[in-house]
Amino acid sequence: MPAESPNAFDRDGEPFVEVDPTGRYGRYNELLGSGAVKKVYRAFDQEEGIEVAWNQVRLRHFSDDPVLINRLHSEVQLLCELKNKYIIDCYSVWKDDERNTLNFITEVCTSGNLRQYRDKHRHVSMKALKKWSKQVLEGLEYLHTHDPCILHRDLNCSNIFINGNIGEVKIGDLGFATIVGRSHAAHSIIGTPEYMAPELYDEDYTEMVDIYSFGLCVLEMVTMEIPYSECDSVAKIYKKVTMGIKPQALNKVTDPEVRAFIEKCIAQPRARPSASDLLKDPFFSELKDEETEATG
Repeated sequence: MPAESPNAFDRDGEPFVEVDPTGRYGRYNELLGSGAVKKVYRAFDQEEGIEVAWNQVRLRHFSDDPVLINRLHSEVQLLCELKNKYIIDCYSVWKDDERNTLNFITEVCTSGNLRQYRDKHRHVSMKALKKWSKQVLEGLEYLHTHDPCILHRDLNCSNIFINGNIGEVKIGDLGFATIVGRSHAAHSIIGTPEYMAPELYDEDYTEMVDIYSFGLCVLEMVTMEIPYSECDSVAKIYKKVTMGIKPQALNKVTDPEVRAFIEKCIAQPRARPSASDLLKDPFFSELKDEETEATG
């Protein structure tokens, strides 16, 4: 079956609008999500018989920058090499010169992203929130201790995904990820303003920017409010963040243990604990007790 055949059908008869060069993956017309340069479609892996996500980057957004296109391609290829249960799996990547797109196939999570899920389920125990937080940290620890070290740089609740039936979360959307190598330092401003660590704006930062964003993810999970939602412009967010003014949502956190944990994550870069350190934090001790009971 030729890859470009628009009338390709999967075995159920729902038409594929596009098929990958190997003929294994077929894309449906249903959009799962879209960003500034990327669209995510529902797709099907005919070999395994499972639904997957087809991520499509329109390269005309980068048409005047072949270096960036090549870097994007190599970064996505790296993502396909990452193997961790708390990171969204990437199965295949290819460039379609005819359509001028970069495509990659990833696993799909049954319950969408954490922001939508939390919005839908408003009564969640602190223990469940701790479980999700711990899984995100396990994923970050894997990225940060990887050789070379990988920074996510755009961690927020809309790109942490969840399989609600088993309560498992996974970090996704590593499109802004950067490989920083041994120096552990990166230099470019990128990300979602509400979640960006102050040092990101100085273009001189390490993997600690992900710990800051993680702290704000925990804040959003607890308060169900996007940090700095009191600001009506990016400029105002930037001003508050660079002046060290904490988001108003933090005042809604009444549990002192939870507040202290979040403040630890959003402290000055040098004072922030690593993902490995945070996993040993007493904040997670009730989960450890439970794990001991389960194995004992």
